[in-house]
Amino acid sequence: MDLGIADKVALVTGGSRGLGRQAALSLAAEGAKVAICARTQENLDIVLPELTAAGAPSAAAIAADITDAASLEQLHGAVVEQLGPIDILVNNAGASRRGDVLAIGEEEWSDLWALNVLGPIRLSRLVLPGMQERQWGRIVNVSSIWGREHGGGVAYMTTKAALIAFTKSTALSYAKDGILINSVAPGSVVFPTGSWDRFQTQNEPEVVQDFIKNNLPMERFGWPEPVGDLIAFLCSERAGFLTGTTINIDGGQSKSLI
Repeated sequence: MDLGIADKVALVTGGSRGLGRQAALSLAAEGAKVAICARTQENLDIVLPELTAAGAPSAAAIAADITDAASLEQLHGAVVEQLGPIDILVNNAGASRRGDVLAIGEEEWSDLWALNVLGPIRLSRLVLPGMQERQWGRIVNVSSIWGREHGGGVAYMTTKAALIAFTKSTALSYAKDGILINSVAPGSVVFPTGSWDRFQTQNEPEVVQDFIKNNLPMERFGWPEPVGDLIAFLCSERAGFLTGTTINIDGGQSKSLI
């Protein structure tokens, strides 16, 4: 299926590993020009040749701190300078904190809010005017099934739910401008150095098997490729009537009917 995004310029945050890396590769395979960002340039430089090998006509790897407004302005300017105006934004960078509301300190709350919510908001504000001018744009926010129902830590749930709310409201505001804004809600997906990878290596096999038996109907953890391909589809011409929605991709893990 031709997704119709060849030569579109895409920016993927948290693109050096996991779901961000796979989203960047899936977009590259469709012929998009892809920029990735993360905090560590060394990790980005490993992925950069993979993007051109996957099919990106050009690619860029730019170190940036998603929690810092000035860093995001510099990131936006660097992508535009190297690849052109941004047509596609994938807000993937994020993190979690375990513990209840009292166990998580105020500074940790602020840090997580800046990464999971303010970063996507700030980047969206940077790219939306150009998308409006061109009357075409795609923004995909990577949330979680635990932004839709109970699970995980309170700070993670709160920030991921806020990201879904931001997605819905902003999508309705800009639908008339040809800008489609959606979110994806992955379940438990394993990739190297990710939280579910650590869960498996740091726990006894019986604990891991009990989790799989009780939570994962497909009897296995998820893997990045289906998530990356779904993101690429939502960034495409083929998704022309999809906006303001959140799509679970979790192998049936979530329980909510809504």
